[in-house]
Amino acid sequence: GDASTTMEAFPVTTTHVPGSRRAESPSPATAWPLIADLAAPGALSAMSDAQLAGLAAEIRGFLVEKVCATGGHLGVNLGVVELTIALHRVFDSPRDVLLFDTGHQTYVHKLLTGRAAGFETLRQAGGLSGYPSPAESPHDWIESSHASTALSYADGMAKAFALRGEHGRRVVAVIGDGAMTGGMALEGLNNLSGADRPVIVVLNDNGRSYDPTIGGLARHFEALRGRPAWRPDTTADPADDSVFEQLGLAYLGPVDGHDRIAVEAALRRASSLARPVVVHCVTVKGRGYQPAEDDEADRMHSIGVLDPVTGRQKAPGGTSWTAVFGAELARIGAERPEVAAVTAAMLQPTGLKAFAAAFPDRVFDVGIAEQHAVCSAAGLAAAGLHPVVCLYATFLNRAFDQVLMDVALRGLPVTLVLDRAGITGPDGASHHGMWDTPILAAVPGVRIAAPRDPARLCELLREAVAADGPTVVRLPKASVGPDIEAVTRMDGVDILHRSSRMGLDVLFVTAGALAESSLEAARRLEADGVGVTVADPRWIVPANPFLIGLAARHRLVVTVEDGSATGGMGSLVQAACAEAGVPTPVRILGLPRAFVAHGERADLLAAAGLDGAGIAEAARRPVNGMTLRSTNPPTVVRGRGALWLPRLSVLRRR
Repeated sequence: GDASTTMEAFPVTTTHVPGSRRAESPSPATAWPLIADLAAPGALSAMSDAQLAGLAAEIRGFLVEKVCATGGHLGVNLGVVELTIALHRVFDSPRDVLLFDTGHQTYVHKLLTGRAAGFETLRQAGGLSGYPSPAESPHDWIESSHASTALSYADGMAKAFALRGEHGRRVVAVIGDGAMTGGMALEGLNNLSGADRPVIVVLNDNGRSYDPTIGGLARHFEALRGRPAWRPDTTADPADDSVFEQLGLAYLGPVDGHDRIAVEAALRRASSLARPVVVHCVTVKGRGYQPAEDDEADRMHSIGVLDPVTGRQKAPGGTSWTAVFGAELARIGAERPEVAAVTAAMLQPTGLKAFAAAFPDRVFDVGIAEQHAVCSAAGLAAAGLHPVVCLYATFLNRAFDQVLMDVALRGLPVTLVLDRAGITGPDGASHHGMWDTPILAAVPGVRIAAPRDPARLCELLREAVAADGPTVVRLPKASVGPDIEAVTRMDGVDILHRSSRMGLDVLFVTAGALAESSLEAARRLEADGVGVTVADPRWIVPANPFLIGLAARHRLVVTVEDGSATGGMGSLVQAACAEAGVPTPVRILGLPRAFVAHGERADLLAAAGLDGAGIAEAARRPVNGMTLRSTNPPTVVRGRGALWLPRLSVLRRR
């Protein structure tokens, strides 16, 4: 392009793929001859420019058809088609290391490395991962499903190659502009710039993570995009006023990320510099698929099953836990001016859209920076507000020190709302929210709530924001079911079920959305003559003392939770019973101490024994060599508000 051309002037053309307004019908599944010929990325070197342009069009059509059928990350992958082709033409994978941050932008990479044949299994049980997976291919070096890690990986790999004398191997880290807002990315840049190891950082700048990228870096990248476009035939380096050059890295850009020839030239130039260099590629998220380009929310960042022609959801989904939370928080915000919201680049996915619309000055998106989010919330709380920090449960892991030392140590009133807690399904091992409860259970003073239904979510959220110390509310990735009313509430514990004509055999202590499965298990056991009580503590950490007395009057306690069985609610109940000298055995049901693969949420819960049948079967298993059978006298129930249990002195009539 002309030297006066700016990135805003780069043409945006739309490939004819299903869903484009230029497309009349979806392409047939067999119309991918160029993709079918790609057994390995080396085949790209023999393709002409015309064939490569055709391949890019095929890839976009393929992705729209396949991802709309399975769900997954669509928009970002449509934006990196030419960029990924260029990477594989310039570098020799897997000898040269290609790292992607975050890994949801690797669908094109998977196609170019021979995985097109299995793409209909994307994010399905036993199928392709939605992220890089070393178990799938030697071309995947890391499983980079959490943001801002690739520069640190690149730093370590480049050091290792240097120490091993493997000087011909190149390390390339492709990082999105959203991921560059994470603290680890800046730490990685700082270390890369302080050495002469030839790491190439490809900045994929589409101006967004889920939402538009925020903060000073976003403004800086916007200014860089306004510069004259980098030309393949240029001999002059740009002015040294980018943040990267100020840190000591070379900078090439801005480059039109959809101009494959320009990208290839920039990558070859970067490789020839033999020093740390940033290649700044500007791309369009959702490129070539009109419904994605028109999606103001997130350019179809992550989708469910859609009609590929219209881009609309094929079957309407139910109301999500996230939506219920978002509506209730907005109502609370109207009543409590001290409530503010904080999120880490996930305003819409965590349900904050309504709150942000009503109170734009009280919501703070800090970028992909969970540590900063929690510590900043501590500052808000110390200054008199009650912040509600909204994160995915799996990403809270990064902010443990801030929860421990900056929030809990001071007893600050900060509420963490953890979306996607428990099994999340197709996003797999890195995204299941199964570690938050054990992690947080170790933090003094933290209380954790697990609502079982929409009514309890609203109730517990209000209790959390009214508390004067740190609180947590866990939400699953699922549609909400109907409200499950309690028979009675005693000392904060909801009794959901009690056998009226059988003894006190089994006590189920159930957490959150698994209440319905526990009730199903109770029905199964009662059909065998086993008496069952189902209790929902509502606040699962710390263990409610009422549960200890309740456990003392039953022959077996079974705790049921959708987090790790190690160190969670069940462990706390078990330890409390042991400390109180209660001899009743406690059987803990939860997720295994393992990395759980991707699949459907219901199937994975069933595989872990957390459906009704599995919970009932666990209660039937012998305890100390004895099989459980009902022997106690019947429970006597008097009135809706009363629970009378024979010989149970620690319970009070209410």
